[in-house]
Amino acid sequence: MVISKENNDFIDSLIDYYISESESYKQIAENFVPEVESVPDTAFGIIIGCVYSGFLQACQNQQQAPNLEDMKEFNQIIKRRAPLIKKSILGTSKIQIDKKEPENKSKEDSTENDS
Repeated sequence: MVISKENNDFIDSLIDYYISESESYKQIAENFVPEVESVPDTAFGIIIGCVYSGFLQACQNQQQAPNLEDMKEFNQIIKRRAPLIKKSILGTSKIQIDKKEPENKSKEDSTENDS
């Protein structure tokens, strides 16, 4: 690994943060319709740009400049986490709905068991 463990952990924490805030970035992207054709792809690009900017800032704070190998590794980290980022953009509303359904199901199950 070329990227230090500290920077790798930092990139992962940035990705986690942007995943948790994906709905906000989706709303930002929606402000650019009809200029953009795909709100999810635009939100994805904004998030990746923010993570990239954070990575560059971390390198600069350490008085380092990322080289080609660092960038390749950064891209691998992004590719590995891309499905989760995309899922958070596409499924925020669905995830909230899905979380409510099992709770209702559990209540029904416990009611049936009490009878």
